[in-house]
Order: sequence, then C-alpha cells, then structure tokens
Amino acid sequence: MTTAYNKFFINGEWVEPAGRDTLDVMNPATEEAFATISLGTAEDVDTAAKAARTAFGVWSRSSIEERKTVISNIISGLKARGDEMAIAISNEMGAPMGLSKTAQLGSGLGHFMNILSVLDNYEFEEVRGTTKIVKEPAGVCGFITPWNWPLNQIACKVAPAIAAGCTMVLKPSEIAPISGYILAEIIAESGLPAGVFNLVNGDGPTVGAAISAHPDIDVVSFTGSTRAGRK
Repeated sequence: MTTAYNKFFINGEWVEPAGRDTLDVMNPATEEAFATISLGTAEDVDTAAKAARTAFGVWSRSSIEERKTVISNIISGLKARGDEMAIAISNEMGAPMGLSKTAQLGSGLGHFMNILSVLDNYEFEEVRGTTKIVKEPAGVCGFITPWNWPLNQIACKVAPAIAAGCTMVLKPSEIAPISGYILAEIIAESGLPAGVFNLVNGDGPTVGAAISAHPDIDVVSFTGSTRAGRK
C-alpha cells in the first residue's frame, strides 16, 4: 500500500499541482513503492516563485525575535515528529533505522538548533571606522537537494535562509522527497508567513531547470551531480 503526497505547499497552502504526472517513490531495501508524489511543472515553479517574491518584502524586514520564534517552532515540530521523520528517511533512501534516528534526523535538527544559537549574537550591522556595514537578505532562494542526506541537505539551506530573512522555493530529490514533505508540514504550523517557504516536488530537468532559470529567483543553492550542475 502506498501513501499519496500529491500536493505542493505554495503561498501558505497545500495546493493541487498544475500537471497530472506522478512518480512512485521506491524503498531501496525492498525495491517496492511505498509512496507517490506529483511531478511539478514550470507553472508550479512560477506560482511558487511569485509567492516567494511577494512574501520577501515583509519577511526581509522581520525582526530577529520573529525569526527565532519560527525556528524554535520548527525545532519543536521536528522533535515531536522525530520517529515519523526517521521512518520516512529510512524508507526513502534505505538508511538503517538507527542511522536515520541519530545521524539523519540529528543532523537536520542540528542545523535548525545551530542557526537559532547563531541568531542570538549575529551582528547584522557593524561599524568599521566611518563605515556602517549592513548585511541584508539575498532575496528569493531556489533550493535543489539530493537523496542521500535528505533532511540534512534541506535544513542546511532552509534554516539559514529563514534566519537571514530570505524567502524560498524548495525542490527535494524526487527519489527521497517524503522527509521534505514532512518538514513542509512542520513549517506550515510554525507561524512562518505565507509565501516565505514553498515546496514543489519534481524532477531536475523540469522543476530544477525552471527554478534555475526563473527571473524572480535571485540565488540558487544546488547539491547534486556534476552533470546536473552543469545543466
């Protein structure tokens, strides 16, 4: 029996995809499908990027305390759903449960906990001589992440982006997308304003390429193969 994860998280809501194509998510230990996801399109990316662009105006001016509250809520959500997250990671990328619970879940959680501590003392403004240096959010970020450390690679991009005041569109690996979906559910309940975080599932040639080429996306952070990176 497979579970369907067929909606995308865009502009603070779980929405139906623009297309109809789906993909089976395989458990490499059993070589059987345990879930299905929708495959996004350039239209889905466009909707998500525009939502992120709109949200940037407000979130980029948010206070440090607002950002810390959201990150704290995400940490609480990850802890509350830790067992579920570990099972998802084990199913989607084949890690033994011991590794999923400690290293896989632990590293993802650790990124959010670390960035929370960084915000306690980080100087967004500093004066050097007669010059005032202001560190500002980069803008709308596009995040493309791999299958082998799925939560870790998402967290090490999403956590600092939230802390910096950026907005984002995330495409997890279509091979290991369920941990990203669960994280999106946690973020949806964290108090983060609509449009700051957006999730579009899909493959690299379609969704990844659309993220890389979208004019509303200012920064792309990609972790994956050399071949895909060149494209």
